[in-house]
Amino acid sequence: MWPPLSNFPRAGDWSPAEGRSQSARWEGPEARPARAPAGIQAGGWRGAASGLAGRAGTRSAAGPPRSRASMRGDRAARRLALQSLRPPPLLLLLLLSRAGALHPDELFPYGQSREDQLLQEGDDESSAPVKLASPLRFYEAQFSYLYVGTNGIISTQDFPRETQYVDDDFPTDFPAIAPFLADIDTSRGRGQVLYREDTSLAVLGLAARYVRAGFPRTAAYFTPTHAFVATWEQVGAYEEASSRVPPSGELNTFQAVLASDESDTYALFLYPANGLQFFGTRPKESYNVQLELPARVGFCRGEIDDLKREGPYFSLTSTEQSVKNLYQQSNLGVPGVWAFHIGSSSPLDSIRPATVGDLTKAHPSSPPEQSFSPTAAPESDYTEDNLDYYDENEGEVEYLPSEPEDAWDDHSRTDVSFQPKAEPRRPLGGGVSPSESDPASPLPQLTASDRPLYPETEFATLDPQAKEGRALGGVDAPGLKGPVESWEQPGTRGPAASEIEGDSLGPARGAPPPYPEGGAPPSEEDVPPIHPERKAVLLNYPVPAHTPPLGPGRQVLGVEDVIGSSTEVFTYNAASKETCEHHHGQCSRHAFCTDYATGFCCHCQSRFYGNGKHCLPEGAPHRVNGKVSGHLRVGHTPVHFEDVDLHAYIVGNDGRAYTAISHVPQPAAQALLPLTPIGGLFGWLFALQKPGWENGFSFTGATFTHDMEVTFYPGEETVRITQTAEGLDPENYLSIKTNIQGQVPYIPANFTVHIAPYKEIYHYSDLAVTSTSSRDYSLTLGAINQTRSYRIYQNITYEACRHAPRHPAIPTTQQLNVDRVFALYTDEERVLRFAVTSQIGPVEGDSDPIRVNPCYDGRHTCDTRARCHPGAGVDYTCECVSGYQGDGRSCVDVNECATGFHRCGPNSVCVNLPGSYRCECRSGYKFADDRHTCILLTPPPNPCEDGSHSCAPAAQAQCIYHGGSTFSCACLPGYTGNGHQCSDVDECSENRCHPLATCYNTPGSFSCRCHPGYHGDGLKCTPDPSSGLKPCEQQQRHAQAQHTSTGSRLHIPQCDEQGRFLPLQCHGMTGFCWCVDPDGREVPGTRTPPGSMPPRCGPPEPTQRPRTVCERWRENLLEHYGGTPRDDQYVPQCDDLGHFIPLQCHGTSDFCWCVDKDGREVQGTRSQPGTTPACIPTVAPPTVRPVPRPDVTPPSVGTFLLYAQGQQIGHLPLNGTRLQKDMAKTLLSLHGSIVVGIDYDCRERMVYWTDVAGRTISRASLEPGAEPETIINSGLISPEGLAIDHFRRTMYWTDSGLDKIERARLDGSERQALFHTDLVNPRAIAVDPIQGNLYWTDWNREAPKIETSSLEGENRRILVNKDIGLPNGLTFDPFSKLLCWADAGTKKLECTLPDGTGRRVIQNNLNYPFSIVSYADHFYHTDWRRDGVISVNRDSGQFADEYLPEQRSHLYGITAVYPYCPTGRK
Repeated sequence: MWPPLSNFPRAGDWSPAEGRSQSARWEGPEARPARAPAGIQAGGWRGAASGLAGRAGTRSAAGPPRSRASMRGDRAARRLALQSLRPPPLLLLLLLSRAGALHPDELFPYGQSREDQLLQEGDDESSAPVKLASPLRFYEAQFSYLYVGTNGIISTQDFPRETQYVDDDFPTDFPAIAPFLADIDTSRGRGQVLYREDTSLAVLGLAARYVRAGFPRTAAYFTPTHAFVATWEQVGAYEEASSRVPPSGELNTFQAVLASDESDTYALFLYPANGLQFFGTRPKESYNVQLELPARVGFCRGEIDDLKREGPYFSLTSTEQSVKNLYQQSNLGVPGVWAFHIGSSSPLDSIRPATVGDLTKAHPSSPPEQSFSPTAAPESDYTEDNLDYYDENEGEVEYLPSEPEDAWDDHSRTDVSFQPKAEPRRPLGGGVSPSESDPASPLPQLTASDRPLYPETEFATLDPQAKEGRALGGVDAPGLKGPVESWEQPGTRGPAASEIEGDSLGPARGAPPPYPEGGAPPSEEDVPPIHPERKAVLLNYPVPAHTPPLGPGRQVLGVEDVIGSSTEVFTYNAASKETCEHHHGQCSRHAFCTDYATGFCCHCQSRFYGNGKHCLPEGAPHRVNGKVSGHLRVGHTPVHFEDVDLHAYIVGNDGRAYTAISHVPQPAAQALLPLTPIGGLFGWLFALQKPGWENGFSFTGATFTHDMEVTFYPGEETVRITQTAEGLDPENYLSIKTNIQGQVPYIPANFTVHIAPYKEIYHYSDLAVTSTSSRDYSLTLGAINQTRSYRIYQNITYEACRHAPRHPAIPTTQQLNVDRVFALYTDEERVLRFAVTSQIGPVEGDSDPIRVNPCYDGRHTCDTRARCHPGAGVDYTCECVSGYQGDGRSCVDVNECATGFHRCGPNSVCVNLPGSYRCECRSGYKFADDRHTCILLTPPPNPCEDGSHSCAPAAQAQCIYHGGSTFSCACLPGYTGNGHQCSDVDECSENRCHPLATCYNTPGSFSCRCHPGYHGDGLKCTPDPSSGLKPCEQQQRHAQAQHTSTGSRLHIPQCDEQGRFLPLQCHGMTGFCWCVDPDGREVPGTRTPPGSMPPRCGPPEPTQRPRTVCERWRENLLEHYGGTPRDDQYVPQCDDLGHFIPLQCHGTSDFCWCVDKDGREVQGTRSQPGTTPACIPTVAPPTVRPVPRPDVTPPSVGTFLLYAQGQQIGHLPLNGTRLQKDMAKTLLSLHGSIVVGIDYDCRERMVYWTDVAGRTISRASLEPGAEPETIINSGLISPEGLAIDHFRRTMYWTDSGLDKIERARLDGSERQALFHTDLVNPRAIAVDPIQGNLYWTDWNREAPKIETSSLEGENRRILVNKDIGLPNGLTFDPFSKLLCWADAGTKKLECTLPDGTGRRVIQNNLNYPFSIVSYADHFYHTDWRRDGVISVNRDSGQFADEYLPEQRSHLYGITAVYPYCPTGRK
């Protein structure tokens, strides 16, 4: 929030630092002098306003400023004075009877003489925050600051970048009051934007009259205390600078006034005659396409909570005609003036337009909790009973001329007359006649001497007969000849009573007198002007009972309909055609939809290009994925390959296209080297565009077919290539299939292919592009150089929108210049590579090329994710493309999901992508047509629950539901089969029981019973100790008894002299031999058949390893000490492998220190008595390493960091506490995932992670060759933080989508929700396994906190909730026993003891930390501003080091991996 401002800069004192600009400022002349204050016509309204101001004691424009306190002190006096300005019924009649357009001098007074502030000129400027003397209400909220923008918009918060809203449709992500939202540019003196807060009686009185006229029932006594006036005077549309074309003379003037009292706010939009000369603007990024986006007029609440749900909005315009109607029509009877109720202390779910006058159908949006189509109005607001229908049997409706040129052709007189046209009818509601009105409040007598505005204006007198009987719609007015003419014709239907604010234009019966204390009404000078030669026309509202029924064939008319001044009957084209209203979902989410005479078409928004159905960001890198198949004859050898991978990468801002095709067989790959058109297609699609020319994707979008026929010379081999584009995947990657068939010349191995730069001419028709050309290529090997050639015919077919007229500026012939060509194949990688650099432009001759701007030939130094803007000569500027941020030379991805700049609706999840984002519906929801709103799915029947499955009985099988109507069957343990039929497994035949037990098979199970003389559960039997026999002897005795009594062929074990099993056992009757372990169990794989060599059994021969340094040193010292050292004598401590134990001590004393792997003391670790240093081993035990899988790089031994970076987990080794950046690598690639939380199980060497894209929790062993395993795959929305308790074999995680904290065993079993209340945005989580405590953060923006509980979820309490903002990262150090967090809101790294005491700041200048981990005396955190890993010294708080991965994207979770399990101290 901006700090309150007590004084505002005057326009003359304005400096660039006062405002904010997101675009390069024009270094033009100073702002031109403000014109004379534009008020209401001299001698008329303005004079009255000045007089009122003088009588009320307010200062003149040149007087000294008044304090805000005195302004508040006079509020009661102002109320009294404004109450006296309440117009009588005739004044309302005249106000509503305006027949001509609003004159520019009838705008609210403005100008620097009115102490208006002047907005800095430019293309995308915004004002400094304007502190309001009294907060105004917008929808249901109160706001104390306003911002004014160049682009015809006012907001309650600072504006985002222009690219994020100026060319997009409603709603906006931020609060918006938009009288004319378009790409406006006031550079080079093209107009000015002025604004102020005003409390003068003249302005407040004028605002009050308009509001009361538009809302006669709810605002009859509205008395504003403050008004905010913003004026856009003679402002122009953005135009690209050109020395050949002068700036357009089309300039717009319009005004917005926000009038408020303590409880309500009303908005007035004013558009004077000739004030709107342009009705839309062209998007900057597709300026040459000659498409204009109509200006948007309306209101948006903005996103309403941390879930980024769309708030309500109200849109008045969507087509060019509706923008033109702004100054020709009105919703309160004065053409060019529009009034809206926009805020209230009472519930106000949607904007309420005034409904007196032309009742336009500007539909408010539905509330955010409802699903809606952006072009449809909610049914609850307009029903058949209150819509304005036209009936073919009704009479003719008269519409007054509204052309600006007619409005000022004669100022001689005003005719007010009435001709009775229907039977008399009683006035509706509380309408009053002069005889019924309060005698203390007489209606003004308007005579020829009381001219309201113009010196020569005359009025007729009222026919006294009108007092006796009242015709339909008649209203009497003393002093006028005859009643005023009604707008309603005989038999026509006026608006129903439910459509208007009040029942009549006069005060309701029983209401207090309109003028307090019997005061006199205002003079005739206060009456709003009526243009001469215009009839005063009054809307009449019949009783609802007389509303004619809705007949067949009627159509609804709204503000979008074109109504001419000479129109006698409304017409509506109800022909069947596809329109944007029902089919806009076919457009890209980066496109807008336009209706044409025969249908609709999609057009990409500003800064995007394509065919409207597929749009990509301009200047951004693009990617292509696909498959290639081929059936070729290479020379005379047939070669076939199927679905090998194709990947392409395109640098959009300089025309480079790189293509790689993998696993093509060597003969074919070598022979395909000359066929650069395979990758050249992407060069044409995404070629760098010269000014006024378009590359292929602008025509084709992402669905087309590219056919090529190539004939080689001299052999005349012919090959046909078909490339079929199949659209964009969710990550905006183009998908393409390539098929190659035919014969190609053989090229021997080791030959290289060289192709010179070339030019191709492309011919464009409505649905196809063709090209024919020839190319030479050379084959070289050492001194050998052969030149060959081929001729290529290309045909590209695509679907274009047939409804929009082809623009004549788009050429039918273009030239593709390919400046660099590269082809390579390597046997080692088996990858065929092509690279081209392409430009598209006009057909050129062979003359020397003209020097061009670097933006057009790719010589610029902009980032690959930036757009190059040409300047004069060879000057240029760089600007990051949409979705990225930076200075243009270096651009990084904007996480729209984290920053809130996305349009994902309720019940959806935002997933960040490089340069963009996508919305995904939560489980149980699906997308509506707008692709942003998620609607509830009706769950299909579950066969497993309703019994319609075909599985075996429940006692034998389990039915497993897979969604939809699919299921599978699986036999239960103890049964075998396909799940549909299951049979019992005879476990006894599988020797499940102990050899000394008897097995009993049962259905689905079995049981074991130990033999006599043994006891146990049957799976393990041990001798009865009372017998005194060893196991081998007992088994031997039992087998001998069985052999004697039953003659069985049981093996009789052989025992040694001590009664133990001999390692070699042989069956005395069969001759088989095998080895056994000490318990008599057969060693698998050792059984040999009769007659063969018996296996070699027994322990392996011992091998003597050489003694280590530690062992030799230890033996020498012991020998020196005489074999037995004293308590204070040092003897090295070695582990079983002979390595130095990290902790070494003097005998039995407390003097200890840490050593490295060579036994050298680590400086600074020697402790004092009573404390033991925390030492970390430097040697990991050896492991057996199988061959790793392709996408896993096994980690090295020692301590290292693991960090999550979108679709991969990175590995960053540590040397002590230093980052070994040159050793960093990718540990695990997880395509399609977004890994956020990460932790490590030191006991089983497993890494665990959460995936918000897949909504899963998975793990993988760090042993090479391990496969990732998903352990939680249901009941998750946005799993983020993750913590592993290696003692209890339990994991804990947070879910910010479900607002839950859960736990489960490390295999995913025994899942349990610990907390699901009092959580808003749980993120980081940490565990202290020694003390049994759990800690987590909740970055609820309203009340952030850090909480703790036991690991069982007991004793929950808040640990920290003071002076924190966005606690993203959290870590618990088991050695120092400190709980530490990184805060992206306060920018601090802080620590505290586990009980919340001892809080201290380690570092107070972080950028944007996300996750943090501690190791030794350092912290390591991931940072979203740097997109890297940052190291901070715990003791000094200084930044120690940073690692920035080569691939720049956001890093999420981070954890430390030790070669052992840390134990910490209790």
